Amino acid sequence: MSMKKNAALSVVLAGTVLLSACGSNNGNASSPSTTTVPPTSSESTSPAAATEGMKLEILSGNVGGKTPEGNTEFAQAISDKTGLDVTLDKPASDYDQKVLTALSSGAKYDLIEVSDLAKLNAFIDQGVVTDLTSFVQGSKILSDPAVIPSGEWEQLKGPDGKIYGVFSKFQGATMPIVRKDWLNKLGLKEPKTLDELYAVLKAFKEEDPDGNGKADTYGLSTSGLYDIQGIMSAAGLKYRYVMEDGKRTIPYATDAAIPMYEWFAKLVKEGIMDPNFITNDTAKMRNLFLTDRVGMVTYWDAWVGMFNNLKQQEDAATTFQAAGMASLQAADGTILMRRGDPDFWIIPANAPHPEAAKKFLEFWNTEDGILLGSLGVEDYDYTVDNGQYTLTDTGKEANMDHGVPYWYNSTVKPQFPALPGVEEAMALSRQYATLELSLPTWPDAEKIVTNYALKAMSGQMPAGDAVEQMQKELKAANLID
Repeated sequence: MSMKKNAALSVVLAGTVLLSACGSNNGNASSPSTTTVPPTSSESTSPAAATEGMKLEILSGNVGGKTPEGNTEFAQAISDKTGLDVTLDKPASDYDQKVLTALSSGAKYDLIEVSDLAKLNAFIDQGVVTDLTSFVQGSKILSDPAVIPSGEWEQLKGPDGKIYGVFSKFQGATMPIVRKDWLNKLGLKEPKTLDELYAVLKAFKEEDPDGNGKADTYGLSTSGLYDIQGIMSAAGLKYRYVMEDGKRTIPYATDAAIPMYEWFAKLVKEGIMDPNFITNDTAKMRNLFLTDRVGMVTYWDAWVGMFNNLKQQEDAATTFQAAGMASLQAADGTILMRRGDPDFWIIPANAPHPEAAKKFLEFWNTEDGILLGSLGVEDYDYTVDNGQYTLTDTGKEANMDHGVPYWYNSTVKPQFPALPGVEEAMALSRQYATLELSLPTWPDAEKIVTNYALKAMSGQMPAGDAVEQMQKELKAANLID
């Protein structure tokens, strides 16, 4: 690899945020502890003999153990199953900064976990990510549509039609998640329109849905703009870019968004919306929901099951019931739901051991790889006795999520029953969710959109003025046409 390309890689990676976050990956909900399934087949894996002695350096934001000890066990398990000499670098926090530090010190990786398609496009533009087209198409495992549905690869293609990543898991969608038990208690129906939603949220605020006799509940909480697509759908507004007649537009920055921001500002003014939504991180938002402080949040479909499971683990007789909702319907009947960017692996162009990386990418999508990415390490996160799988206490804390709570490979069945409500939520995702357009300029545009959208939603700035300023700055920075 040329010095020029090495330098370009450092510049791109150092200047880019490598988020691998996913709402379903940071949970600590408890899980079912035992189940009985047929023994795991070993026919789909065991490439150890062909890879013994090959090194593999991995940088991961989600994949791995939940503690330093668990991460060591996880890396050893990969080595044992693949024959590769694996080093797994999974920073416990400040992932982006740790990536920058590692790269500035000259460290190189064979695989990097990414979950942002805009960043992938930036890498492609810089020519610093490996073209994996021939590898994927020639791989017996990865080219199997039962392992990865053929159409899904479109997500990881660059403008040149080549494939530049391999999925690390299946990514769902975000949606409004409502306290269904509160709806039932107050005699309300699931809202379908903006007016119905306002009435429900107002009742959650004013009619003591938790029955403690105190006015201490909110109708709605979010974490910044994360993720209000399910509500903005009422005006037919899709997040990120939309191309219209060959021109880049951002629906959230158009005049059509003004009434929606005013609607949120009304919620804030009337005390219906959690006032900390601007500064909330997702953990704070989740905690409000789990502690009966708010009746609706906007979050990942996978968390419907995690919310319910956690409460049932705390109290088997709980009446708590979370349910996913379809986005609000626009006037023309359209329902816009946001499918999350996929989590995927890239092989940097300066990877020291790209062939080892490719061996891992195939393993990761087999039954053994999925078992490791979901349940974790045998005899550490779970045990198997006569076909009965049992989670250890460590495994329960990990919540069957070591980077792969859900996966593409339809031939691999879950070892435990689905968590309550998650299948219904994911059915909505499959029916309505679509990917957003991830242009390389989105990270810069998002800062401007978020800044003024939150000011408008919180009432700090008139919505019309906020959108006007939004448009002015986006145009000045050549971020919209």
